[in-house]
Amino acid sequence: MNPIRHILIVGGGTAGWLTAAFLARTLGTAAGGVRVTLVESSDIGIIGVGEGTFPSIRGTLAAIGLDEARFIRECDATFKQGVSFVDWSRVGERYFHPFNAPSQRPGAPELMPYWLLGEAGERAFADAVSMQQRVADASRAPKRASDGDWLGPMNYAYHFDAGKFATLLATHAQSLGVERVIATVERVERRGDGGIASVVTRERGTLSADLFVDCSGFRALLIGETLGAPRKPLNDVLFVDRALAVQVPWPAADTAIPSYTISTAHEAGWTWDIGLHRRRGVGYVYSSRHTSDEQAERVLRGYVGSASDALTPRFLKLETGYRETQWIGNCVAVGLSAGFLEPLESSGIGLIETAAYLIGYLFPADGNLEPAARQFNEHMRARFERIVDFLKLHYCLTRRDDNAFWRDNADPSSWTPTLRDRLAQWRSRPPHRLDFIADLEMYPPSSWQYVLYGMGYPTDLSHARPAWLRAAEARQEFAMIAQVAQRALADLPDHRALVDALCARASAPARDAKPALRSVA
Repeated sequence: MNPIRHILIVGGGTAGWLTAAFLARTLGTAAGGVRVTLVESSDIGIIGVGEGTFPSIRGTLAAIGLDEARFIRECDATFKQGVSFVDWSRVGERYFHPFNAPSQRPGAPELMPYWLLGEAGERAFADAVSMQQRVADASRAPKRASDGDWLGPMNYAYHFDAGKFATLLATHAQSLGVERVIATVERVERRGDGGIASVVTRERGTLSADLFVDCSGFRALLIGETLGAPRKPLNDVLFVDRALAVQVPWPAADTAIPSYTISTAHEAGWTWDIGLHRRRGVGYVYSSRHTSDEQAERVLRGYVGSASDALTPRFLKLETGYRETQWIGNCVAVGLSAGFLEPLESSGIGLIETAAYLIGYLFPADGNLEPAARQFNEHMRARFERIVDFLKLHYCLTRRDDNAFWRDNADPSSWTPTLRDRLAQWRSRPPHRLDFIADLEMYPPSSWQYVLYGMGYPTDLSHARPAWLRAAEARQEFAMIAQVAQRALADLPDHRALVDALCARASAPARDAKPALRSVA
């Protein structure tokens, strides 16, 4: 058993460079700690289907020492306060999934049961229990220019250009001591015990290491092609398997930028619409079993309008599924090589963050890999399973019956057993934090609540009304949330104006604070 002194990451992109930066920062690479090398080919592009993130990204970027204004300027980034879902439950209906948790002042009653009992009137769940939807709908930013890096009165994430993000990460990771090798890996050499000994490149010969991280994308050169880790397909649960994407210019330099992703349901899938600083990123994710590529392109162009006439969509084939064993011997998979779930709630980068955090936290410095691998595999398998259920929740509660795609999603035979059990319980009681194991969940209970009740799920509490005795207090809380929201509108700046201001701000030196590992799980 030999100590781990050198990590070789195979593949760049967001997965490779984010992992490299995090491990270098965590393991003290620049100060003589564990050596981290990344090898990538110069001719492999970035998939980058989704350009959205989840709020955990703030802790991750802080942990690797980035400056927020620099990140926003160099990545064409904007703020994201949630997701607006259009036509998912029924055509013509909309609901909002904000990142702020429902209001819960000390001593005040929990508001969700009272909303279910009608004490908030006709207000939608997200609007009744949180001010964030009103802030986002009014084109306000989640923070002020005077707020510190990664901080603000509203919970938030980002939209950004995936290619520019990978470039920034590469530059920053190298400043943390990561060695970059530009070369094409042609084959993998095994050790006598079955582990990986080295990779052989066309340009730089043999590269050896103690621990290998597979960030080679869907190819999965190490974990799949070499070690044969099977991949669990999810086509029977999550139907979308194709995407068409375009970059749409803003019509004017001062066009308002939504601080949320717009997800609109269509006949065989859904479109994402993400506002970046200098353009929109728009795409249609769809099921090839329910439509043709030609019809999908017509849907995308119809959504974008005349601006699409000069654009050529980029076609992407999506391989939905994941490997139940993502760490084998001295090889661990991160990113698309580990698995891919549709970009509906920005799980892709979140899963990269989790994997990087776990490698750093579980790092077997003495070379005893098996216990770390077991814990990593258990955690990542459980996290993938829970994300699958959360994504399916968006589909299975639809009341659309206008085409086969939505009817098939509403068919309980396409639901997982765990999702069926949860929905059965939530017919007579609302979701509770005890339904979720916090360390294994990417999405908190509030996210499930926003989607569940945004889709109109009928939790019936009429039988338990005598147990809820604080209705008058709850009504006061609902009124207070609306009042505070109005004050927030006066206090928070316009979203585009804040992004412009941050882009103009001079970049500060990288922070030297020790990474907060817990913040990125």
